[in-house]
Amino acid sequence: MSEPKTASPTPGDMYKGWLFKWTNYIKGYQRRWFVLSNGLLSYYRTQAEMGHTCRGTINLATANITVEDSCNFVISNGGTQTYHLKASSEVERQRWITALELAKAKAVKMQAESDDSSDEAPVSSQGDKSEFQSILRTLTCKVEDLSTCHDLIGKHGTALQRSLSELESLKLPPESGDKIRQVNERATLFRITSNAMINACRDFLSLAQTHSKKWQKSLQYERDQRIRLEETLEQLAKQHNNLERAFRGATVLPASSPGSAGSSKGSGGGHGKGDLSDDDENEFFDAIEDAPEFITVPADPKYHKRTGSNVSGISSEMGLEDHLREEQQQQQQQAANQESASKELIPRKKRRNRIPDKPNYSLNLWSIMKNCIGKELSKIPMPVNFNEPISMLQRLTEDLEYSELLDRAAKCESSLEQLCYVAAFTVSSYSTTVFRTGKPFNPLLGETFELDRLEESGYRSLCEQVSHHPPAAAHHAESKRGWTLRQEIAIASKFRGKYLSIMPLGSIHCLFVNSGNHYTWKKVNTTVHNIIVGKLWIDQSGEIDIINHKTGDKCHLKFAPYSYFSRDVARKVTGVVTDSSGKAHFILSGTWDEKMDYSRVMQSTRGENGAEGRQKTVYQTLRAKDLWRRNPLPENAENMYYFSNLALSLNEEEEGVAPTDSRLRPDQRMMENGHWDEANSEKQRLEEKQRAVRRKRESEAVKPEEEGAHVDTYKALWFERKEDPVTGEVTNVYRGGYWEAKEKQDWSACPDVFSAS
Repeated sequence: MSEPKTASPTPGDMYKGWLFKWTNYIKGYQRRWFVLSNGLLSYYRTQAEMGHTCRGTINLATANITVEDSCNFVISNGGTQTYHLKASSEVERQRWITALELAKAKAVKMQAESDDSSDEAPVSSQGDKSEFQSILRTLTCKVEDLSTCHDLIGKHGTALQRSLSELESLKLPPESGDKIRQVNERATLFRITSNAMINACRDFLSLAQTHSKKWQKSLQYERDQRIRLEETLEQLAKQHNNLERAFRGATVLPASSPGSAGSSKGSGGGHGKGDLSDDDENEFFDAIEDAPEFITVPADPKYHKRTGSNVSGISSEMGLEDHLREEQQQQQQQAANQESASKELIPRKKRRNRIPDKPNYSLNLWSIMKNCIGKELSKIPMPVNFNEPISMLQRLTEDLEYSELLDRAAKCESSLEQLCYVAAFTVSSYSTTVFRTGKPFNPLLGETFELDRLEESGYRSLCEQVSHHPPAAAHHAESKRGWTLRQEIAIASKFRGKYLSIMPLGSIHCLFVNSGNHYTWKKVNTTVHNIIVGKLWIDQSGEIDIINHKTGDKCHLKFAPYSYFSRDVARKVTGVVTDSSGKAHFILSGTWDEKMDYSRVMQSTRGENGAEGRQKTVYQTLRAKDLWRRNPLPENAENMYYFSNLALSLNEEEEGVAPTDSRLRPDQRMMENGHWDEANSEKQRLEEKQRAVRRKRESEAVKPEEEGAHVDTYKALWFERKEDPVTGEVTNVYRGGYWEAKEKQDWSACPDVFSAS
């Protein structure tokens, strides 16, 4: 792909090209498109923005231009605006400096002349026309006079030269007096002609000087009028676009009403579930210093209409909208059936909806943190003051907070529509972390956690801590509604002084029974900011590729990192769903803490080069529709560690669980009940017990290793290591037997993890 030239002179005192502009200490220099025209230096993020969005403009008439080194220079107007710029080379910098100095000189001169004639009002257009015509006629006559004088000077000059030549050839005989007289006559004629030419030039210059200020004022007036006209046209275009969107929205919404189902004329039916969100959310503008990879624009109105002839084949592809509407109706019917049946059947178990309020304990952070910098977090003895009363296994189970998304995905016939739901499920797993600044308890080796929600949600889940160094947990969830989710997540974490980085390692697998589709993806990084000073806050950043290994479909999700300098919405997530050939079918947009929307792609085109010289893709999409929205937090959540309804129930005591279940962990239970000092002592006891068990296990394996035999020092109870046939990774896969053991209440194989013995 060819990259545009760094700078390109163009006719009409315009100079434009790429320069690097200093933005901030986080992003440094960023590539921007600069345009120098009419004494104004403007810049844009890309060339495509020249038609609609100017990022900044500085007037060179009042600006100072300073050269710093071979490639850097600074433009400042004395306070409010300062551009620190860098060219790609010294030659390129000199071209820009020359163009800027010339433009500044012209701008200063024009401003001075405009100030001198500021008391003159613009003449009327009719008077201007007549006056200009008269001035042009006078100038034409003066130019003709100059031309005549030029001819005469040439003629008499030639004759004078000839006479002088003849005079030089003479040896001063008597007739030299005649020649001298002839020379004098010629010189006199030349002097007269020169005087006439000079007078004509003087008249011309006087006339030009008299009217130049007036012409300059008129020209500036016309330029201002043109600028105002362009701004007016831009506003009209935006208003027209908004009206067009509003009109399309007005024609779409009635289609979902019962009385409009039979009419297709004038209605944009086929969008199913109504959406009241603004269409502007469907446009993608990335963080201010991070250029977006693609742009979305509203599709042509013809795509919003469905006719019996299947225009462009679109009406046959509206299954996701129809599915959402059908899903909503099924949920309403199911809720009604449950309400009527609850009067006759035994009610389901009521889950708890609150826990004891978090106590307010003070803590000297420096006394704990000063010796922890650079160490791996899992090897630091942290007090429970930094924790929340929940295990990492339970936190991992919280990924199933919105399991209904997978239920809907299992019903999809199209793999691309199914991928949209899987992507929404992936994003939804982060929604519970936005206010959760507490660290979950590190599970002990062999610790498990089960979650049986077959009655309420149709699934049951099992987690087990399969490794301690590095810490790794295996998770397996299966649903009677046609899906299975499994993952093995190892946590790598580093304390950097100001923030804590958490890097999840491992893949997540989601399999659907009916279609046989097998999806895999990895988690993004989590960052906890302001560890030492300030209010703690969480951010998720990175990219996720969700791949369907059966069909080759792919969804690329991008979690934009938070930036103080960004004008965009915080915690933004964007995504593109493509088939195996790379053709885009859906655009996903939203935030990882609130909602996700989808838009069907009707057409895609390659746009102009972006900030890094790469071409962006412009997608024409239909109106955005809701795909997922976060459930509201329970009342008084701020005093209950910001737990969701599911999180509040995870540590609730249950009968029949394995003796290794996280619900039975004593230090975690003590913390939940508000006994933090006792929890710290118990936590230290459990960790020391685990170290003793590990040392014993390692000592027992020393002798066989000395004899040359390899000994696996620890094997998980409910999971076994296998090579995944799809990804080729060696991972822990559920071997079965847990739910059968629970049914029999046979826990003889479980290790003693929590007891004091």
